[in-house]
Amino acid sequence: MEAANCSLRVKRPLLDPRFEGYKLSLEPLPCYQLELDAAVAEVKLRDDQYTLEHMHAFGMYNYLHCDAWYQDSVYYIDNLGRIMNLTVMLDTALGKPREVFRLPTDVTAYDNRLCASIHFTSPSWVTLSDGTGRLYVIGTGDRGNSPEKWEIMFNEELGNPFIIIHSISLLKAEEHSVAILLLRIEKEELDLKGSGFYVSLEWVVVTKKKEDSKKYEITKHHVLRGKSVPHYAAIEPNGNGLMIVSYKSFKVISGDQDLEENMDEDRPEKIKEPLYYWQQSEDDLTVTVRLPESSTKEDIQIQFLPDNINIKLKDIQVLEGKLYSSIDHEGSTWTIKENDSLEISLIKKNEGLMWPELVVGDKQGELIRDPAQCAAIAERVMHLTSDELNPNPDKEKPPCNAQELEECDIFFEESSSLCRFDGNTLKTTHVVNLGSNQYLFSVIVDPKEMPCFCLRHDVDALLWQPHCSKQDDMWEHIATFNALGYVQASKRDKKFFACSPNYSYAALCECLRRVFIYRQPTPMSTVLYNRKEGRHVGQVAKQQVASLETNDPILGFQATNERLFVLTTKNLFLIKVNTEN
Repeated sequence: MEAANCSLRVKRPLLDPRFEGYKLSLEPLPCYQLELDAAVAEVKLRDDQYTLEHMHAFGMYNYLHCDAWYQDSVYYIDNLGRIMNLTVMLDTALGKPREVFRLPTDVTAYDNRLCASIHFTSPSWVTLSDGTGRLYVIGTGDRGNSPEKWEIMFNEELGNPFIIIHSISLLKAEEHSVAILLLRIEKEELDLKGSGFYVSLEWVVVTKKKEDSKKYEITKHHVLRGKSVPHYAAIEPNGNGLMIVSYKSFKVISGDQDLEENMDEDRPEKIKEPLYYWQQSEDDLTVTVRLPESSTKEDIQIQFLPDNINIKLKDIQVLEGKLYSSIDHEGSTWTIKENDSLEISLIKKNEGLMWPELVVGDKQGELIRDPAQCAAIAERVMHLTSDELNPNPDKEKPPCNAQELEECDIFFEESSSLCRFDGNTLKTTHVVNLGSNQYLFSVIVDPKEMPCFCLRHDVDALLWQPHCSKQDDMWEHIATFNALGYVQASKRDKKFFACSPNYSYAALCECLRRVFIYRQPTPMSTVLYNRKEGRHVGQVAKQQVASLETNDPILGFQATNERLFVLTTKNLFLIKVNTEN
């Protein structure tokens, strides 16, 4: 069954075409600062982690983790291997972050480690990676009651280091299991043209053993491979599917044996030289085929027909098929060169016609372009480009003027896509082409549901909630941040982007110090008049800016309904955004 091509349905009532923009508010935001006992366990990129994918996955990693099951509870891991928690009840009575768990091994001894990662699977389960390739599944009990006791229920070495990007807890027929999504970037030796790396997403299911109530084991291990780090990846709450938003598509490789077979299939495409090389002029074509050493004329059989060619070497078919256009088969010749190559000369019947391919549908050859032809093509398109920006706009064929584009209109990525994979068949069931709908961020609105993702639609930022139970309308438009797609594009130094679970505000922070807050429109307490349109303004959307008193880089950023949490190397900042009422 082929994947269904779907689209995202925008709810028009949630859009505001008369939105007038954000008004800068100078109201001070209460900001509280906590000094950390030990620095955050930041792992910087190594020299061999030089690609854009390494930067997306590990260089821009959010070291602050929010426990969506409990309000205003955040966690980070320090360089002593401790998982530290801060739960806020009153801003005026902040306690120090407290240790809830300590990694069993000293990870600083590992040279090729990644940042440790944690995900809050359910109110009583947590998944943890120490950054060395070891996976932990931890029973925490009710984290809302202090002091809780974190107990390791499963831990296993799973090969190269990885980070955890999502996990869920499942209870089916009284059998408990935890599904985890891991991400690695691995070296691909055979990739001669690309970056030399590929992205591996691993869907691991850990299930409780029936005979032992405390032992867990891996019961499923699916591998998906792609060429770009996914913007968003999450397992459905029922464990029946997986959704991925990515710039380049992912392909499922199920099991180790299939992985080897898949690599074998890909290998010839990557390392095999072209079977033949060909070049052309307006009158003829020259085809060159490499021959095994000590080949003779008796080993070669060539048949020229007006529209076909057939080449055999020692009764083995080398090339056969319909030519792109007709040739003078009687005037075509072949000869063996001194460098063990077969050279075939074909005379074109239609002189001046340039062939895009030699044999129709054949991809085994490579066209070698003549430098003179390349120069002629370049001259033909010269009028489309210029070293100057629109030097002469009044001439007959004006070049494209980049000055007409604003920076927020330029997308550096090609089209991304949203795909759903079935958990049983591992086939793609739904595909949404996102076009120019740039991915912005994800947020957990309801921890029992999948995380929401925010996309840019024209100038707005729209929040989408996936619903795996609704096959016909799987993604619901639940909120809009007016003009935020446009506004965020001007923030050149932005590092993290988030919104509150009740979508009352969105916020982004730069690499250093500054935090920008964009509130939803609220009714005005005083009368405001729009002179241009001759009407009263009923509500205004405020923008606020907070500047942190630190020169340390921002390493983590989380938003709750009332507060923003900002983590630097040595401090944790709390910005009070909303009051409870």
